[in-house]
Amino acid sequence: MWIVEYRELIRILTVSDLKVKYQSSVLGFTWSLLNPLLLMLVLYFVFSNVFRFDEKNFALYLLIGIISWRFFANATMSSMTSIVGKPSLVTKVYVPRQVLVLSSVLSSFISSTLEFMVLVPLLLFFGVDLSLNLAFFPLIHLIYLLLVYGISLILAALYVYYRDLNQIWDVLLQAGFFLSPIVYPISIVPEKYLSYYMMNPITTILEMYRKSLLYSQTPSAASMVFALAAGGLMLLVGTLVFRRLERKFAEEI
Repeated sequence: MWIVEYRELIRILTVSDLKVKYQSSVLGFTWSLLNPLLLMLVLYFVFSNVFRFDEKNFALYLLIGIISWRFFANATMSSMTSIVGKPSLVTKVYVPRQVLVLSSVLSSFISSTLEFMVLVPLLLFFGVDLSLNLAFFPLIHLIYLLLVYGISLILAALYVYYRDLNQIWDVLLQAGFFLSPIVYPISIVPEKYLSYYMMNPITTILEMYRKSLLYSQTPSAASMVFALAAGGLMLLVGTLVFRRLERKFAEEI
């Protein structure tokens, strides 16, 4: 399998992406923590005071949603240009082109994991009772990785041919931010739309994150199966689309 055969190249490219991401910044990785915290403060003021939401630990509820969404947004945006951004690895040497997308997604995955790790002391500080359900977090995060990688394969392949895709995707991300339960509880969604709303796998994943981290609850087996099925399906579709379009990558770059 190419992941095993090219694991060293994947590691090198992933580390390189991480270094490029933070080397020009004075605060480095600290920005990955400050960004969601500052956004949380703004959203907390708006949604807790203006709209009067009474969600318990609403600040932490927001922060988990923001960190989760940042992984999706950052990974898909950065991986979209992973093929075009490394033309020498596409035109001059042979490597499976999926390596370029995977390494980009993995760098965002590592950043997201570190952000979640910093979140744990905040949970303790605010008096959240952590339980053994915290052990579900790695599984949930890996399922999320499958989903994000599948979508990233599609975006990276399409971007080779359609360079305006990044502008379109940026708009869709802004819409998706408010169509997912990041800044509000699911309870405000009208009952007649709830079944459609829950078809969004990111909604299920966000709820599983919060159950295991914030509410000390066990994510339901149905939620796990649905999220895993969605991630696996997206990975399959992404792989098929990528393989279909990669034949002319060298000509288009």
